[in-house]
Amino acid sequence: MSDEHESGLGTARRGALSRRGLLIGAGALALAGGASPAVAQSAKQPFSVWVAEFRAKARARGITDAVYDRVTRGLQPDLSVYAKDRAQPEFREELWQYLNRRISEWRLITGRAAAKENASLLKRLKADYGVEPDVLLGLWGMESAFGELVTDPDHMHPVFPSLAALAWGEPRRRRYWETEYLNALAIVQRGWGKPEGMLGSWAGAMGHTQWMPEVWLNLGVDYDGNGYPSPYSVADALAGSSRYLIKRGSYQRGLPWGFEVTMQGVDDKYADARRWRTVADWAKLGVRPAGGGRFAYPKARARLWAPVGTDGPCFLLTQNFYAVRSYNPSMNYALAVCHLGDRVLGGGDFVTPFPGGERALTLAEVQEVQRRLTRIGLDTGGVDGRVGNMTMGAVATFQRRMGVKPDGYAGLDVLAALRKAH
Repeated sequence: MSDEHESGLGTARRGALSRRGLLIGAGALALAGGASPAVAQSAKQPFSVWVAEFRAKARARGITDAVYDRVTRGLQPDLSVYAKDRAQPEFREELWQYLNRRISEWRLITGRAAAKENASLLKRLKADYGVEPDVLLGLWGMESAFGELVTDPDHMHPVFPSLAALAWGEPRRRRYWETEYLNALAIVQRGWGKPEGMLGSWAGAMGHTQWMPEVWLNLGVDYDGNGYPSPYSVADALAGSSRYLIKRGSYQRGLPWGFEVTMQGVDDKYADARRWRTVADWAKLGVRPAGGGRFAYPKARARLWAPVGTDGPCFLLTQNFYAVRSYNPSMNYALAVCHLGDRVLGGGDFVTPFPGGERALTLAEVQEVQRRLTRIGLDTGGVDGRVGNMTMGAVATFQRRMGVKPDGYAGLDVLAALRKAH
């Protein structure tokens, strides 16, 4: 993945983060570190005072003064986290755009190479945990673009400045962020990570499959046998996420995530993703496999979902889809993970197209967009075919010049307009 918008990095996950924007109110000016002004969401005291007073909570958690001093010496809050929390991409895009951005040709090429390189690991994980390779590949691809961004300084930063800012100045979920800040301190105390080496997204999620500190502490697995679990180890990350899906998502061995279906003659009211029925019972109501033939797993319990209405792709979703959704409380996210994993392993696109949707740009076309944007003075950060933060920003700037909604989506209209402009 190339960034929060394309990959899922930085999205609210583990059911813990609110999807609503946070308001930065007037009068929320505080002094960070007692020196430079810093805008916090809601801070009753300067950051330096908060750090000093928070030591008592760290001690109560068993954090030594030596560890606390090591982490907080020179620490400044990352105030950009507040704006990032307001920009949750799953709720700002059409579903087809969301999927196109994340299941790009670049990501599929990268994913297929990662699947081949880690085939034996994925086989061993399936034997040990029962989690299918497609699900793990989908999570890995969504969360870090198969490891491409784990230590990328354009996307990953030390997590303590982010967690400290949220624990100090985020008004509605301060207790949650304080706990995660303490969890991160506990990781340092256990010797599992160093403050400067704990890199992650704006929300503090780290490594290949983006563990929050709580997940690292409680569900981490030392699968590579080096003595401690680490989200920066591919083996540990995929094993820990397998354990997460089972423990937190009730993942069921031997069950697919779902099926694309058609609903011709089926009452639309059933497609609400709420009613559980067996696949055989859905078939009795007229639900059919989108590709034809007969359903496998007739006894599996599933829900029927039509995310954009019955004219678009519809799905029967098993418990394993909801296991993926436990990783991030977004139906769009879970669908992207499942579909990405399928596509990486050779599966095709959905049988039914999205109404009003369009195909994703090819790798060559994305590179052309990047070249043309660069020629008109808009920096995309390179011409690699990967739509990252800088490319999306450049696209948005160009869209403003076009007089259209600056959503940063590099689609066919943007490509055509760039060709015309040139």
